[in-house]
Amino acid sequence: MDSFKNQPAPQQEAKLHFLDYWRIIRIRKAIIITVFLITAIIATAVTFILPESYAATTRIEVSQDAQESGITTPNNQPWTYDPFFMQTTFEIMQSQAVLSNVVSQLNLNVKWSQRYGQTLKTTETMELLKRRMDLKPVRSTRIISITAYSDDKKECADLANAVAEAYKQYRENSRVERASGGLKPLQADAAANEARIKIASTNMEYLRRTLKISDNDPNAMFPSATLTQEMIRSLAEQRIEQERTCTALETQLSELKGLDTNKLRQVLPTTTQDGQLADLLQKLTTAQQDYVRLTNDYTKVDLHVTRVLSTIDTLNGQIDDRVGGIMQALETKAHSERAALEALVESVKTAQLDDQAEQERGQAYWDEKRNLGQLVDFQKILMAKIEAEKVNFTTMPASTLVQITDYAQPQDDPVKPNKPLNITLGLIFGLIMGVGLAFFIEYLDTSVKTIDDVERAFQAPVLGVIPQNVGILADEGPESKHAEAYRVLRTNILFSRKDEKMNTIVVVSAGAGEGKSTTTLNLATVFAQTGQRVLIVDSDLRRPTLHKLLRVGNNIGLTNLLLKQNTVPEVIQTTNVPMLDFMASGKLPNSSMGILGSGQMREMVGELKQRYDYIFFDSPPILGVSDASILASEMDLVVQVIQYRRYPQPMNIRAKQMIEKVGGNFVGIVLNNINMSQDESYYYYSGYYHDYYYSRTEKEQEKEKTAPQPGEPGDTESTGLKKKY
Repeated sequence: MDSFKNQPAPQQEAKLHFLDYWRIIRIRKAIIITVFLITAIIATAVTFILPESYAATTRIEVSQDAQESGITTPNNQPWTYDPFFMQTTFEIMQSQAVLSNVVSQLNLNVKWSQRYGQTLKTTETMELLKRRMDLKPVRSTRIISITAYSDDKKECADLANAVAEAYKQYRENSRVERASGGLKPLQADAAANEARIKIASTNMEYLRRTLKISDNDPNAMFPSATLTQEMIRSLAEQRIEQERTCTALETQLSELKGLDTNKLRQVLPTTTQDGQLADLLQKLTTAQQDYVRLTNDYTKVDLHVTRVLSTIDTLNGQIDDRVGGIMQALETKAHSERAALEALVESVKTAQLDDQAEQERGQAYWDEKRNLGQLVDFQKILMAKIEAEKVNFTTMPASTLVQITDYAQPQDDPVKPNKPLNITLGLIFGLIMGVGLAFFIEYLDTSVKTIDDVERAFQAPVLGVIPQNVGILADEGPESKHAEAYRVLRTNILFSRKDEKMNTIVVVSAGAGEGKSTTTLNLATVFAQTGQRVLIVDSDLRRPTLHKLLRVGNNIGLTNLLLKQNTVPEVIQTTNVPMLDFMASGKLPNSSMGILGSGQMREMVGELKQRYDYIFFDSPPILGVSDASILASEMDLVVQVIQYRRYPQPMNIRAKQMIEKVGGNFVGIVLNNINMSQDESYYYYSGYYHDYYYSRTEKEQEKEKTAPQPGEPGDTESTGLKKKY
């Protein structure tokens, strides 16, 4: 089985599981509970210390004035929610125009000055009143709730009612002022505009007569179509048609001139539709046919043949004359059409100049007429606004703009502080703070926490997990509840050996207090309990500990042997555990600080390997003393002890790197001092075997007591061992 061979474990990806969060909560539960209780106590105390405050609410219904919104529709039209109007209402309620009346009506300057022990100005009193007010609209309605707060239940009701009354009075006064003062400016504007209309009408009529403008349409704001303009359109159409005809005729003439005489004779009849030319060509064709027929029967000098030839010559002359006449007629027609086109163009230019002169002559009149139309439209708007103001003032009284639907009444129960809510929030906040602080501390804690942390960061196997509060197995006996953890460690170490002759083991750690001495002693004990001859050497020369745990002396030991002051039998001491011997560190002279790296040390190790099956060396912290590095390089196997949640991971990683750098045979890590009650992830390393081995019946335990002990006859595990020296 080679699963525990000294090979680096594969790098694993760190993934958080829900159980990882639950583990942190369990481990840091003391912090969570402390913060939770402190926060809950503070929240409860503050809640009961805060002064009580009462509240009272007044509800009002507000209507939007037509003068404010420009509404001119009938009053029975459905009302729509206007957020801008509501926000404006809130601002007005908190303005000086409203709150100053409340302060004056309730004499708040005097009352609150006496209550707070200082003289208050009206502005200061209004600021205090704003803080005690809360304005909220009722959704999708025109109702607003006005809530006032005070430590006097009657005062808060008076404040809410006074604010509602003050705002109602403000709206009524504003409505009356606008109604009485708004019509006069409108009427003055209407009168002034009427005068401007009369002046513009007089000027327009004067211009019409002076300029002799023909305007039969009173709604027309621009000159209507005149005869000149119609003529311009007609001439333009004729010019386009004439230009198209002229171009076509010139193109046809040019193509005909490019043809030879014979081709021209064939084309002209189809182009000009000339009947005379077509008749001559037909006669010529007939004469030519007769000539061909006669020449078959007669000679060319025959009278009949000569007569036909004479006829052909005469027809050719007539055809040439006719073709020439047609071409001359086409040329004449082309010149005539071009002259007509030029005349039309000139007529269009003349008509345009006349029309432009006509528009310039009547421009002043049409400008004045458009100005008059604008004045008339504005007058209609003014008259409509005046009529709307009159209708709104008469149909909607000012008292209907604000109606108080519910008056505030004093309440017996205070609204602040809300004790159940405050305490509940305190409990929730305390729990959140506690859990957050626990996770923050866990985040800052870079020490070793789980086996996954070790295997991922150290790239090394975990040989064993030692529970918290482990005692000395030599004192607890073979049936110690913690012995099985060391048996697991022993088994894993044995399987990690590449050679059975590798029997010297040194236990190191990165720092002091990680439990390497206890681990060394207990591990040696479980080896000895199997009948193996085991020796423990306390090689921590500066701060030896094992002699105290075994309750033996430290007068002579390793240093005396290396300095050749004593022999091996003289420095070895027996313990109360069969098959387990101990060599103390002895007194370290100041002149022998590097004694562990001497040749005497290597000779001693070789001699001890002949005498014992396994030799365990306890060492000082490897990061603080060079002795540990020397021991790691000289021993067969090196085991590193890491205490759970004690030192940062980089410190322990550095210790492992130092072991590998000096050439030590690093086999694995022992996690020490695990709190099984807090960290359930280690349960199967310790809790399982505890339940399995120590939940047996009394009858089974009695049988085990009568079973052969290690080293006695019948113990097959101890057979074949070497004799003690």
